[in-house]
Amino acid sequence: LVHTAFFASKVEHESKHCNGKGFQRPGSSAFDRVYTANQNCGHTYPTFLAVLWCAGLLCSQAPAAFAGLMYLFVRQKYFVGYLGERTQSTPGHLFGKRILLFLFLMSVAGILNYYLVFFFGSDFEMHIKTITSAISPLLLIP
Repeated sequence: LVHTAFFASKVEHESKHCNGKGFQRPGSSAFDRVYTANQNCGHTYPTFLAVLWCAGLLCSQAPAAFAGLMYLFVRQKYFVGYLGERTQSTPGHLFGKRILLFLFLMSVAGILNYYLVFFFGSDFEMHIKTITSAISPLLLIP
């Protein structure tokens, strides 16, 4: 919520500094960049919340929380990078995709473990938690 409020305030700030009335401001590249970055971040936020919730609930809370905090940091980096040249936002975008993939894979591992317990009686929860706890620090590598 704070993240979204920060992005919205940047859009409002750029909007006030642009000439013209209405939402379409021709020739305002700064406003266009801020607005586009805000829209991109807003479009990925529901996906992030869904995989974060599933990963924490179905797999392991600590690595999911760590990945979630990293994702928020990376989205901030993406947004600020987008305010400069668009090539500056690429590392943040790619890093964010990697974190979303990690959270998605955690969710899938939790679901698979549930079905293994349900059908075969084999519980791999401790192994999955150990693996995700060991892999989560690797998210720090750019």
